[in-house]
Amino acid sequence: MPSVELDTNLPAGRVPAGLEKRLCAAAAAILGKPENRVNVTVRPGLAMVVEGSAEPCAQLVVSSIGVVGTAEENRGHSSRFFEFLTKELSLGQDRIVIRFFPLEPWQIGKKGTVVTFL
Repeated sequence: MPSVELDTNLPAGRVPAGLEKRLCAAAAAILGKPENRVNVTVRPGLAMVVEGSAEPCAQLVVSSIGVVGTAEENRGHSSRFFEFLTKELSLGQDRIVIRFFPLEPWQIGKKGTVVTFL
């Protein structure tokens, strides 16, 4: 059950309409998970600084069970997420940061329990 959170200082009007759905589909394809298991949040218009600059930027946080746990996995994921984000947001790679967080099933609550017991 991947969670993908995109924070950006781009104003809402500069974030392409429907980005959350396209990011959901892209994350599912990149991470090899069903789209109906991916959760996406897009937060535009934030006060943000990347590498000391408040110029237009974005930060993507990707959390998931079993698919973001190694440098080798994340190098491939990173390449594909950067390709998607630079195209969608018209930002250079130096203005985007991606953070990967591996999760365990007991760290995700769903349906009144945790994923471990589903």
